This record gives sequence, C-alpha cells and structure tokens, in this order.
Amino acid sequence: MNLRDLEYLVALADARSFRQAAARCDVSQPTLSTQIKKLESELGVALFDRTVAPLALTPVGERVVVRARAVLGQVGEIRAEAALETDAEGGVLRLGAFPTLGPYLLPHVVARVRERFPSLRLMLTEEKSSDLLTQLESGRLDAALLALPIVAPGLHVEPLFREELLLAVPTTHPLAHGAAPLVPADLDGTEVLCLAEGHCLGDQVTDWLAGVGGRRRDDFRASSLEALRNMISGGAAASLLPALTVAPPVAEASGMVLRRFAVPAPAREIALVWRTSSPQADLLAKLAPALVPTDVSDGLVTPLFRPAIAV
Repeated sequence: MNLRDLEYLVALADARSFRQAAARCDVSQPTLSTQIKKLESELGVALFDRTVAPLALTPVGERVVVRARAVLGQVGEIRAEAALETDAEGGVLRLGAFPTLGPYLLPHVVARVRERFPSLRLMLTEEKSSDLLTQLESGRLDAALLALPIVAPGLHVEPLFREELLLAVPTTHPLAHGAAPLVPADLDGTEVLCLAEGHCLGDQVTDWLAGVGGRRRDDFRASSLEALRNMISGGAAASLLPALTVAPPVAEASGMVLRRFAVPAPAREIALVWRTSSPQADLLAKLAPALVPTDVSDGLVTPLFRPAIAV
C-alpha cells in the first residue's frame, strides 16, 4: 500500500465511477482498477460493491476511506510545511472554484495575485461545491472559493465579496424595457429558469425565489451556465445571473437584457476557505484580499470586510 493507492481509493469513492476516477487521477482505467483490486487483496476485504450502479462503498470501505482521507490530508500539510520553509509566500497552492465562479473571477484577479505573490504557483481545480469541500477536507486542495453559508467543522472561512444577481431576459420579454430597479413583485407571471441540482447557483436562485414568492420553471433545468445564457438569448427563458458572468471581459450576449434589482438585491457571497490546521494559513490570509475583484463597475461587486470566521 502506498499514497498513490490511497489517492485512487479516495478518487473512486468520490466519483463512484472507474472512468471518472481514472480521469481525475490522470491514469488509465485499467491501471486504476488493477490497483484498487490489489489494495483490496492486500487488506483482505472488498472496499466497493460492484453489483450496484453507481458503484458503492462497502461498510468497511466507508471506514477505510475516512482514514485514507485523513492520511492524505496530513501528507499534504507535511509537504506544504516543508515548502514554506524555503519560501513563505511561494510554492504550489492547490485552489478550487466552482464552475459558475472560477472562469469569471480569475480574469479580474490573476494579474494582481501574480504581482503580489510572484513565486506562488496556483494549481486550479474546477468542481461543484460539494466535491470541492470533499477535496479540501481530504487534503487534495489547499483552499477553495465557495459560496456562503458554509457549515463544516475544521474549516476557516474568510468572506471575500458580495456579488449581485441580475435578472437576464430575452429582448422580447416585457421586463426587457425600463430603467428603474426591479422589485420581486415585478416577476409576477415570469417563470425563472435555474441550473440543475448540484450547482450552488441553482440552489441560491431557488432559495431567493422561495423567499420572495417567485416562480421557478420546473419543466427544465439548465446543465451549465453557458446553456442557461444561450436559452435566454434565444428567447426561451428568463433567469438570474451573477454579475461577474456578464461583466467584461465576458462578451456581451446578443438577444439578452440585464436588469438590476432594488436594494436589497439578490446576491451571493463568496469566501476563501481552508483547513484550520493548514500550514499555509498565514499565506492564505494574505492572499484573500487579492482575490476580491475591484474593477467591476456600478457597485455590482462589493468587498466583505468582516473578521474571518472559524467553524
């Protein structure tokens, strides 16, 4: 048994698919499958139930994976501790972000991060929030950009910024016309399309609609933000989009009109999260302000200058 075997085990436990786990570990499917079988043979127990779909952990497999995550987390912290000895603000930082944030935030902050931390190398991972939390807790990520609220023991939560959600409608929609800020009552008669289950943005929009008496469209859920934008531009949907996803350098979408809401406008709050035991905690605390976009106009993104929260 070696660390790579444990990485394969945890990846397969998370993905519940040999193909997806192999891709995540950057190995062939036969290689991963063979190593898992060897590990099971060495331990003398079956770690996975292969008779069900998707793949499931056996009871002993569940317990072994918990210990494997802890080992990998400790190894990651040992490596980080050693790296900090040579350069307290350099080395490799494994940073995660969810798909409706990472590609839109990074163009606003990468140059500033490079200027402030010239010897720091970011290794970026894009996954759904639940997967990022799992990887963060297991030590496969050093930090993650996540939407608040976050309730998870052993994690340090540093609020970064608040980002408004804008109503996006086709140019033919009645709400496409007008300059005054919207109020929730203006959505009467409008069904709002959301992202599919598992996307935190979809959950946030659904929760906001429930709170203001809005209506979610239930006959279809978009699989990605790009699919959502295309449906809006094509005249087939209305939705709420985060400000960064429609701000430059993102190209303006034809066939779509954006409207702001009156205060209190719907918004999401973004935080930088890391393990409280992380040897990189001081570095991450210094990095956090550099991850706040400052070039978005009209106050659509505002910093959250609150004390860090330990949970």
